[in-house]
Amino acid sequence: MVKCSSVMSSSMIIFLVILSHLMSINGHKMTWNDSLLAVHVPGIKLRRDAKAIELASQDFGKIVNIKPDAVLYPSTVNDIVNLVSLSYKSTPSFGIAGKGRGHSLRGQAMVDGGVVVQMTSLNGGKNKSRIKIFKDPKLGFCADVGGEQLWIDVLNATLRQGLSPVSWTDYIYLTVGGTLSNAGISGQGFRHGPEISNVYELDVITGKGELVTCSRNNNSELFFAVLGGLGQFGIITRARIHLDKAPTKVKRVKLMYSDFASYMRDQEKIISSNDDGLNYLEGSVIMDYSNPIGWKSTFSPDDVLRIKSLLAQHKILYCMEAVKYYGYSNIDSTITEAEVDSLFKGLSYVPGFIFKTDSSYLDFLNRVHLDELVLQPLGLWDVPHPWLNMFIPKSSIINFNQRVLVDFIHKQNKSTGPIIAYATNRNKWDDRMSAVTPNGDIFYMVGLLHSVLDGDWKSRDILNNQVLNLCKQNGIEVKEYLSNPKTKEEWINHFGSKWMTFARRKELFDPKKILSPGQKIFN
Repeated sequence: MVKCSSVMSSSMIIFLVILSHLMSINGHKMTWNDSLLAVHVPGIKLRRDAKAIELASQDFGKIVNIKPDAVLYPSTVNDIVNLVSLSYKSTPSFGIAGKGRGHSLRGQAMVDGGVVVQMTSLNGGKNKSRIKIFKDPKLGFCADVGGEQLWIDVLNATLRQGLSPVSWTDYIYLTVGGTLSNAGISGQGFRHGPEISNVYELDVITGKGELVTCSRNNNSELFFAVLGGLGQFGIITRARIHLDKAPTKVKRVKLMYSDFASYMRDQEKIISSNDDGLNYLEGSVIMDYSNPIGWKSTFSPDDVLRIKSLLAQHKILYCMEAVKYYGYSNIDSTITEAEVDSLFKGLSYVPGFIFKTDSSYLDFLNRVHLDELVLQPLGLWDVPHPWLNMFIPKSSIINFNQRVLVDFIHKQNKSTGPIIAYATNRNKWDDRMSAVTPNGDIFYMVGLLHSVLDGDWKSRDILNNQVLNLCKQNGIEVKEYLSNPKTKEEWINHFGSKWMTFARRKELFDPKKILSPGQKIFN
């Protein structure tokens, strides 16, 4: 269903008139009247002041700086509808990028010479309660949430009713619309799939300025396009998310491996099990020169010494982290050591190197933010992040470990941040969605999460390109996640068999290529 208001409010009309007068065309770039630093209309704020422009020109990557001509701080969804509609009706149009927390790495939520829409501005005043929890007769428990809402706020709201979404990202101070535009991955993915696999319905503003409600059965082409669509087809303003009963506690277990084949085999055994034993599985790579800040925080001082001794012996360790949820009721408010040990019976980790801790469910899901609070005052958070995130198929992961992690990164002392590597199930992803995964039933999420403390992010960029070239030379299939901007040919290779569908959907929903030009796919 397309939601279009037949009668514009007087403030909307004033807004469009002012925008039309402000706008002049210079080639293919929109410029703005420099004498007006801000436009104020009841319920609307379009800003051009230095502070607004600078904030819209930055992201978590801290690598690129791209300045828009203006920033829209919407009070209602209709503010965004009218902005996109204005661009669509203009000749030429101007670029528009929706921005949540700006956790992109390479300016994907920026726009050169157009307008950035600060989505979190919707989360204020009368719109503050844009999280509605209810039980659908067919779907069960759901939450309707604004695309601007942070996942941490969704979590807190659902927990108050004993409920929770089932799939997450590792860091939950991100907007719902932002993560759904990529995929939203974490250790729950092997059981529930990414966040995009747990959405029932969306409200989306297309590149034509139409507000459309879509689902698997209603306007399904747009629904599947937008999920994992990198913002190319629409701006998500509402999502209906699957909820389930929430635990109150978790048991976190870390197991150390010195042999990658055993590490891989045990992960695949866990994610292939049909029982309801474990609820989360991730893993990381620890090298003998790795900064211990990246891995020791969840270990006791004595355990850190033991791990360092093992690391000195083997040079590289693989740490698998698995989590068991419990505390759904008074009946299962505790879990015994025997019950925990039974979950890992028959696995091939280094004997004695199994470490268990308890946590509340909330603290576990919010663990990265808790680390952020520690790192922020030390100046270790707001630094450049030239990350490289990859999906590697099971068929190539042993080759990747040897050629890239062992022979290249470790031998040349190239690690500058955490390295994650864990298995997940491809059958939990819907191929009709825009998100891209490798072939095969199982693939691995591998991330080189560089944090650049010396300012030299370019050397890490070189390293990332060397890694990708090594993969190409050794026949290792790679699908990047949170992809860096690419050439047209590289984007076509990235999407592979999905490219023709992706391009067709762009023509269908954003024919003037207005949305998310910072991804540099069509612009």
